[in-house]
Amino acid sequence: MMRLRHIEVFHAVYSARSVSAAARALHVSQPSVTKVLQHAEQVLGFPLFERIKGKMVPTADAHALFDDAAAIQDGVHLMQQRARNLRRGRDTTLRLSTLPSLGLGAIPRAVARFLERHREVRFELHTIHTADIARNLLEGESDIVISYHRPRGAALQSLRVGRGEMVLLYRAGALRDPPARVPLDRLAGLPFVSTVDSGPQGQMLLAALEQHDVQLDEVAAARTFFVAAALVEAGVGVTVVDSYTAGTAVAQGLESRPLDPPIAFDVYALYPENRPPGALAATFLDHLIASLAADLRP
Repeated sequence: MMRLRHIEVFHAVYSARSVSAAARALHVSQPSVTKVLQHAEQVLGFPLFERIKGKMVPTADAHALFDDAAAIQDGVHLMQQRARNLRRGRDTTLRLSTLPSLGLGAIPRAVARFLERHREVRFELHTIHTADIARNLLEGESDIVISYHRPRGAALQSLRVGRGEMVLLYRAGALRDPPARVPLDRLAGLPFVSTVDSGPQGQMLLAALEQHDVQLDEVAAARTFFVAAALVEAGVGVTVVDSYTAGTAVAQGLESRPLDPPIAFDVYALYPENRPPGALAATFLDHLIASLAADLRP
């Protein structure tokens, strides 16, 4: 039977079509690659390559085996990556990923407060998109992901850490006498930067607009709330974003109002079922809960 070393060498030679290139990729000598490849062919009972003018030309049998070999190699690399991530996670590092809209406000403040009492801890903070959440956690790239969305069907647990709502974001003077809450139908006729393709919140907005039969004058579209906010700041139009993005944008000179009816959502801390937060991570989440709550106060 083929061993992992046979598969590794076969995969390298097949990919490079050259023993010398495969040897360089594997950081071994050419004779070593040749010896392992010959042994693999002896074990299999048929040749994997034809040596033609100095090139390694795969046989039909090699083509038939390559997809399986590639899948095994991918699995080995994934296991190695998980092992590296687990090794890094055993020290005092907290690896946190978050949606971009939370990464410039509430979470940095929570990190700062946490580190005031836990200077021995190092943070790794990354932004992430909704589609990558399950893979990120299950492959061990992050200990916790902060998100507005709980992926279905994945072996993940969630803890509700906050709440937010969708708000109208606009430049000063773009809205005449804005009420405390802006009715959805007030958006009709305004030049609108659409965020309906931004993820779960965008779909919530789309559902509310359809329910109230509001037709928007879309002049631009953005897949992220921060890009939408930048377009508003540039004078393109108005938009609807989450309250945390709006908090950052208002600090830069824009204005915002919540909507009527409200479009609310929860904020979750997500983690793998088999790796719940430890004591340090749980303490950080307490700081995050306080930071998110502070962002919602008038």
